[in-house]
Amino acid sequence: MRIAILVTAGAALASASCAPYVASAAGGKSPPAVTQGQPPAGRAGAAPAAPVVAALTRDTLSVDRAQYASTYQRRPSPPVLIRNATVLTATGFEIEHGSVLLVDGKIAAVGADVLAPPGATVVDATGRFVTPGIIDTHSHLGVYAAPATRAESDGNEMTNPNTAQVWAEHSFWPQDPQLPLAQAGGVTTIQVLPGSGNLIGGRSVTLHLVPARTVQELKFPDAPYGLKMACGENPKRVYGVRNTFPSTRMGNMAGYRSAFIGAERYRRRWDQWLANRQGEAPERDLQLETLADVLRGRILVQNHCYRADEMAQMMDLAREFGFHIRSFHHAVEAYKIADLLAREQVAVSLWADWWGFKMEAFDGIQQNAALVTQGGARAVIHSDSESGIQRLNQEAAKAMWAGRRAGIRVSRDQALRWITANPAWVIGLDSLIGTLETGKNADVVVWSGDPFSVYSRAEQVYVDGALMYDRNNPATWWRTDFELGNVPAAGRDR
Repeated sequence: MRIAILVTAGAALASASCAPYVASAAGGKSPPAVTQGQPPAGRAGAAPAAPVVAALTRDTLSVDRAQYASTYQRRPSPPVLIRNATVLTATGFEIEHGSVLLVDGKIAAVGADVLAPPGATVVDATGRFVTPGIIDTHSHLGVYAAPATRAESDGNEMTNPNTAQVWAEHSFWPQDPQLPLAQAGGVTTIQVLPGSGNLIGGRSVTLHLVPARTVQELKFPDAPYGLKMACGENPKRVYGVRNTFPSTRMGNMAGYRSAFIGAERYRRRWDQWLANRQGEAPERDLQLETLADVLRGRILVQNHCYRADEMAQMMDLAREFGFHIRSFHHAVEAYKIADLLAREQVAVSLWADWWGFKMEAFDGIQQNAALVTQGGARAVIHSDSESGIQRLNQEAAKAMWAGRRAGIRVSRDQALRWITANPAWVIGLDSLIGTLETGKNADVVVWSGDPFSVYSRAEQVYVDGALMYDRNNPATWWRTDFELGNVPAAGRDR
């Protein structure tokens, strides 16, 4: 069934080349504000984890940020009123026969009685569901691009256990044919990470899922960088088979500690020079520069780690050097230490049901996300997969029902938070995306039915208020230049 799109009298649908229409939310009734999850309370010696975006404006080694800054531009769009839908806000409540008003790239109103401003596009979403855009905290799209040949495998710089100096964005290919498939699955934001072959793999980057020619045109403006770290089997296997360091888990831990000892010396030298700017500046070191900004709390640690005991040790490491781990990734044994994760306010980015494919994955259970949530910690359902990212709503549904079958009460709102609000916090953007609240970015998905049904599909995907995908309108579909059978039209934005 098609979504009926109505246009107010005298107004026409704006094309992507039209200037943005600015209007206020007239006559709308907004739902009550809901407080979002807070960042970690200050522990002795720990760098503050939030507000992350604001922290990035401080005086720092900003040359890289200036040279590789985002050039993303929001697509102009007229106001859009999506009405008569079941609105899942990811803030603790749902609205039957609700409406969401998008104006100038922001959510202008959410409620049961919202009026369309003059010139607005009105979408009759009767029988549909509306949610925030899905956010994937763990993607390798663009750095392991289709068709998965050696030529497109650019995600793991496995030449040294510590490659903090490399950035995922410098491997990212915006023409990866897998990107439009993720967008068609309702995904609006992704964190692209280096792989897990090294102890310290390099910087991640957060991207909007929109057509673009360069990675800078996709970069989420002012999003904090992440640092990919990895424990366990992967790094010790990669280097152990070469008979080099590290080849054991104790070697892994020694490698992290040595790296941060050097980073702390580097941070002190630079902080002293920045305080008075007297004499010649210290020599830059790209590897130590990244780690120093982790110690300053400006780069968020994203830590690949499976076993409960290793996650506990990594939290000990973070305390030793005064930084905070934002999220463990994969974390198949997180359910065993939910209380520790809650105490330290460390999130976990999980699969719904992957387990058993190597020794450290053998104690994974389908109730992981539900048990972590029950224990008071933040759970996220991630993909780490070019196919899984296309159905993250179904992955969250699997985890929700696994919890319910075990007698754990998991609401639909909580399951939605696993793929929206909680991942927004993990990447440091929860003040901007992840929930349907007035003032947040208008990343919105209209679903054909309950998003946790296997039969439902994303019918419309809005990014910053602009319609980027309409399942019933092929003219809106994003096709990269390397998609099989695609012949790009001259002058088309791609």
